[in-house]
Amino acid sequence: MNLKDLAELVRAPAALSVPGDTMAGGARGPAPAVSSVCLYWAGMALNDYADRALDAKERPERPIPSGRVAPWEALALAAGLTGAGLAVAAVTGGRRRLAVAVPLAVTVWAYDLKLKDTPVGPAAMAAARGLDVLLGGGPGALPAAAAITAHTYGLTMLSRGEVDGGGPAQLAIALAATATVTAIAALPHRDRAAIVGLGLVAAYTGVVGGAQLHASAPPGAVTAGAGVLGLITGLVRRDRSAGARVGLVAAYAGLVGGAQLRAAANPDAATVRAAVGAGVLGLIPLQAAFTARRGHPAAAAALAAVHPLARLLARKVSPT
Repeated sequence: MNLKDLAELVRAPAALSVPGDTMAGGARGPAPAVSSVCLYWAGMALNDYADRALDAKERPERPIPSGRVAPWEALALAAGLTGAGLAVAAVTGGRRRLAVAVPLAVTVWAYDLKLKDTPVGPAAMAAARGLDVLLGGGPGALPAAAAITAHTYGLTMLSRGEVDGGGPAQLAIALAATATVTAIAALPHRDRAAIVGLGLVAAYTGVVGGAQLHASAPPGAVTAGAGVLGLITGLVRRDRSAGARVGLVAAYAGLVGGAQLRAAANPDAATVRAAVGAGVLGLIPLQAAFTARRGHPAAAAALAAVHPLARLLARKVSPT
């Protein structure tokens, strides 16, 4: 197994969406993110081990069915990365962090080996991502955990159409989850300015999403639209941090919701797979929005800047 095969097995670029979980949860220092990435990559390797027979029929280009990675290598890697993730959590956070990391690891293994194709599969995956946010351990992490849990549930439901195309129920759930997440992230406080911000986000998502049903809007248009919304909301509220937060939420809604609307208009496997990829990487601006909400604008900006890099790497190694 060479480095390229390893990167493909664990879907390396997708890991760029992981450190933001613990940042959104209020993590102090990089240790929770390191533990999180180890457990995430463990889950990816274990996923391919568990799906090796199915992938031989549906995705023969994957590392195991193509013969580039032996099944035992994937299983050993998953076990080693799980151990590393738990060790980092124990050494750097003691019992308190381990109390979150252990259930997270158990959920990951249970999902990949038993729960994935059951009715509770999406809920298990969503729970894992919510626990990942709580691994950050900061006070007030529940709103971010709830939003990211909802996002992951919708994304996991949508991913069930990656091979045969998406069904109406899957697409409806994914879009509803994105709308719910947008509301949670854009309305952290009960004030009129926040309501105005949410209205702007909804309008932006509707306009961009509607246009994308008929034509593919360039990524730059989404980014520019998000920036304009952030500026307007900042002027309404006279609060730069609010403008940044709502701008990031708008970027999330436009990128993820727009891709899902394209899938709703044309629910073939390729379009659904693209929407899933957009959902994986679109999590980054959402995490940045919650990081900004916690009063860390510089960290939020750095996290948001990771998104273009993740998109670039995803062209070389699929995140799904």
